[in-house]
Amino acid sequence: MNSKLYRLRIFKPSVHKVWLHLSAGLVWFSVGVMLIGFASGWLKPVAFSTMFILVVVGLILAVCIYFFGFSKLANKNIKRIGRLKGEKVCLFAFQGWTSYPLVLFMIFLGIYLRTYSPIPKPLLAIMYLGIGGGLLSASLHYFTNIARTLRTKITESKIP
Repeated sequence: MNSKLYRLRIFKPSVHKVWLHLSAGLVWFSVGVMLIGFASGWLKPVAFSTMFILVVVGLILAVCIYFFGFSKLANKNIKRIGRLKGEKVCLFAFQGWTSYPLVLFMIFLGIYLRTYSPIPKPLLAIMYLGIGGGLLSASLHYFTNIARTLRTKITESKIP
């Protein structure tokens, strides 16, 4: 039994914790940019005055989503990663296991909304700007944590 578990561990991609922060930050940043890209494409054919209003509403939504949702979630993930035992952990632990079903649901919901939704794309752009902007902003928490960690390690290595 023990030898079977050991053989399975070979397939577990173990990395240092800083890579979890980088992975999470890059995923959140990339998805944020992707969603903002969808929204900007949908807003191109809209008249400037209408586009301006939709973008402002999307930015307000992004600030709300960032402050009341994603910034707290990013900080929670950063703390959770810090509490993981061992120096090397599974690469997929950058997100809590309970969050993966929610992520899958959000992916399928996004595909559905882009493909079949009766909501006009310019109005859908508000939600995409909000979620994309919130994700992009919250990704900076991960990058800031990496910089802080590296700065601390450099400072500690200089102390005689």
